[in-house]
Amino acid sequence: MKKLTTILLLILLYVAGILPVQAQHQSVLLEKNWKFSKGDFKNAEQLNFDDADWETVTVPHDWAIYGPFDKDVDKQVIAISQNNEKEANEKTGRTGALPHIGDGWYRTTFQLPELSPESRVLAVFEGAMSDPEVFVNGEKVGEWGYGYSYFNLDITDQVTIGGNNLLAVHLSPKPLSSRWYPGAGLFRKVRVLVLPENHFQLWGTFVTTPFVSDSLAKINIKTKVAGQHLRLETIIKDADGNVLVAETETALFGDDFEQNIALKNPRLWSPESPTLYYAESKLYDENGSLQDEQTTRFGVRTISYKAGEGFKLNGEVRKFKGVCLHHDLGPLGAAVNKAALRRQIQLMKDMGANAIRSSHNMPSMEQLELCDEMGVLFMAESFDEWKKPKVKNGYNRFFDEYHEKDIVNLVSATRNHPCIVMWSSGNEVPDQHGSEGVKRARKLQDIFQREDPTRAVTVGMDQVKAVMASGFGAIMDVPGLNYRTHLYEEAFERFPQGILLGSETASTVSSRGIYKFPVEKAVGKKYEDGQCSSYDLEYCNWSNLPEDDAVLQDDKDWVIGEFVWTGFDYLGEPTPYDQYWPSRSSYFGICDLAGLPKDRYYWYKSRWDTDESTLHVLPHWNWEGKEGDTIPVFVYSSYNSAELFVNGKSMGVRTKNDSSKLERYRLMWDDVVYEPGELKVVAFDENGQSIEEKIVRTSGTPHRIVLDPDRSTLQADGKDLSFVTVSVVDKNGIPCPTATSQLKFKVSGAGKFRAACNGDATSLELFHLPTMKLFSGKLVVLVQSSEMPGDIELAVSGKGLKGGKITVFSTD
Repeated sequence: MKKLTTILLLILLYVAGILPVQAQHQSVLLEKNWKFSKGDFKNAEQLNFDDADWETVTVPHDWAIYGPFDKDVDKQVIAISQNNEKEANEKTGRTGALPHIGDGWYRTTFQLPELSPESRVLAVFEGAMSDPEVFVNGEKVGEWGYGYSYFNLDITDQVTIGGNNLLAVHLSPKPLSSRWYPGAGLFRKVRVLVLPENHFQLWGTFVTTPFVSDSLAKINIKTKVAGQHLRLETIIKDADGNVLVAETETALFGDDFEQNIALKNPRLWSPESPTLYYAESKLYDENGSLQDEQTTRFGVRTISYKAGEGFKLNGEVRKFKGVCLHHDLGPLGAAVNKAALRRQIQLMKDMGANAIRSSHNMPSMEQLELCDEMGVLFMAESFDEWKKPKVKNGYNRFFDEYHEKDIVNLVSATRNHPCIVMWSSGNEVPDQHGSEGVKRARKLQDIFQREDPTRAVTVGMDQVKAVMASGFGAIMDVPGLNYRTHLYEEAFERFPQGILLGSETASTVSSRGIYKFPVEKAVGKKYEDGQCSSYDLEYCNWSNLPEDDAVLQDDKDWVIGEFVWTGFDYLGEPTPYDQYWPSRSSYFGICDLAGLPKDRYYWYKSRWDTDESTLHVLPHWNWEGKEGDTIPVFVYSSYNSAELFVNGKSMGVRTKNDSSKLERYRLMWDDVVYEPGELKVVAFDENGQSIEEKIVRTSGTPHRIVLDPDRSTLQADGKDLSFVTVSVVDKNGIPCPTATSQLKFKVSGAGKFRAACNGDATSLELFHLPTMKLFSGKLVVLVQSSEMPGDIELAVSGKGLKGGKITVFSTD
């Protein structure tokens, strides 16, 4: 096809999903105009099937998040061994109580112009929940197992040139297949990839930096191609497009290239300075004709794990200040959205966190891209199960057939992300017991190391006595302990690696803005309202308080960091209320399901954030009916000392000390008698001088709605989001922390209402409807841009309240 025709096709047909003919590969996302329906339909894969009545959706898509909540969805009668349960009992809400089980079909069309006989066409899926079967033009082209896995299928023989091609996907999520909300549907990207005869293989490039100094970095690039008698040219550019290393040529007479490129004065990738480089590669045939081209983004950095040193990044010792994150995005469900992920990551960075663990599954590409750009270390996890089941229809169904393919795809697709510094092959797998489990652990680690010898491998181990006895823990590159702080010392002595990682820690539970009395440590405590106290003293029979981990992290050089369970509340697993309805989401989060920080956020910030001070007071000071009662006051602060005042009267000075774990990290006034008014804390510097203060006041009756967007300018791409925090204040502008008003939302202009969430784990209000109650005085509204630039107005109203309005701007 002539050049002019190619250009016209590129311009006119790209948006329509029609792939232009070019020598280079072409990749087109299949996002819009999918037809979807729940149910199992005979012949839904056929071209002549009538889907006119089906819903039109955009992918990524999660069909279950729209509800309704139902306690009978995936109700499980089970004894959870991870929770030390011995007898089976009924669990409601364990997987979110949303309708993710059953059959669902997706159908869309795309076009291909004339292809050369040697061209290949691939359908690439970054996740499909779950058990996907894929059809092209009525013919089954393949299937996969695990819903989180990346996979691709060659559809060359099934496509039609010059006409419409039908891509149909059948999904069938099973009951008893998950321990949390998995979502349902094509929840990550789908694309069609057209490859010329001579091409770069999908996921076939691996960039490493085996030598790094201040003045020079060696960039090693291994590239797999299809074709013979080819020549590869690569240049290195910085983020601004400046060429740093000119053309590096390599001739090839096989199917693998290896290039070693010298980069002078490299800028190293780190959380503080996440510098990224770009390797632009072009593939030529022996006649000098361009065959294919690609750009690979990478970072220059070194990592190491050694006894006596711990974890080093770029030669400097640092500890992981990490959080575990499930894949759901609260009110958006499992459907990937980059704006929502960016908000999550920014909230964690603002808290001082420097690392994320993708628990317990392969991460999304978008999450990794953002961690590269924003400077967040990453542990990429693969499985929650191996051969032995935790739930009947979990990954154990797929392990024998898929485990190697899934690991290979995970590593090959993501290994150029500099943020990834560790792989995890499993989490609390029942296989920790016995010799067969040791063999499986070794086999999986060997696969990871074969595919990527530059990174360490861990497993989140909770059966610590068992892995010490069997040798399971001794073979891991990095032994990861989930909880079991009382066994850290023994494990360190028994394991040969000389280091330990808190691969999962704390699991303290709380509900934002809810406080229970008396204030005391409690294990598995339950209340009639289905909430947990935000005094951060409640945990599970298998977990602990944050202070138990902090002492080990701060005092033991051989403990290389932690990943707290969890950064955000997530759908499903409502421990300790997994037998209580209507609880349907977790209480473990440092932030709630809406992404609003709980008090515990500031506990971690006071330890982890070395750039900004922290001074946070709890609880709120609205306790009508408790006048004269004792209301303990806690302060989470980066300062060592502070004085508390109630209505101007000093309650005394508290100073952090090592007499107890709690007093080492919290300032506590246990005997404060409540009286309405003003609660003030004054922090002191090392010289005893007042340096900062915080005031909490008793509010009056809710009067006015206040809106606070996290972003006021959006991209007009139909995907971008502004998360608007909605609260109410009294007539003096004082926040009302106990308000539960029912609010309504209306969005007009160049955007739409996307969802709302209040963080209440017991709420059965649907996220996608434009009304919701405040919980502890707050909720969050998600406003989504359209593809048209312009103003977007959000108006929020409530009975007896002065309404609130804001304008968000959407630009090209």
